Amino acid sequence: MEPHSDTNGPVTVVISRRVIPGKESEFEQLSAEMTLAASRFEGYLGTNLFRPASSEDPEYRIIFRFASHAALNVWEASEQRAQLLGSIEALLSSPTQRERTYGIANWFDLPGHPAANQQSPPAKYKMTIVSWMALYPIVTLIFFLFGEPLAHIPLLLRTLLVTAAVMVLMSYVAMPRMTRWFGFWLFSKR
Repeated sequence: MEPHSDTNGPVTVVISRRVIPGKESEFEQLSAEMTLAASRFEGYLGTNLFRPASSEDPEYRIIFRFASHAALNVWEASEQRAQLLGSIEALLSSPTQRERTYGIANWFDLPGHPAANQQSPPAKYKMTIVSWMALYPIVTLIFFLFGEPLAHIPLLLRTLLVTAAVMVLMSYVAMPRMTRWFGFWLFSKR
């Protein structure tokens, strides 16, 4: 089921896969080949592969992004993807689970429970509050540590560097923790 969102903006695809025990190395090699192939397509924005957190949760999670729904569709219809996907599927112990998300809603996935397994994303005001609680200390820390050197860099370059650092820290450090810490509130029954 696709979210009812603006499909003209960036799109994130979250894929969950369980690999046959002993086939992990082969799976990771094919996943790297899939990433390399996708990177050659217009609109590709990046991929992250998260290995299983534990033996109790043996799921690989792959998150990739494209600049638009149309760019993603071109990649998904490609022969390169179809060939690699066939090889990957042969290594799986259960069918692939897949979900498309738009915007920052994927920041609010609970570990081990991708958005596909949740009834609906958290309320916007809750996402806004938790995002701000993560963003404020990151921006403050960046300016505290690097404010002096940043002041001598032209504005456009300075904002480019700061926003790049902030987005990486938000996506990979802050939001996974904030979602775990505030999951009781974000995903509480309404």
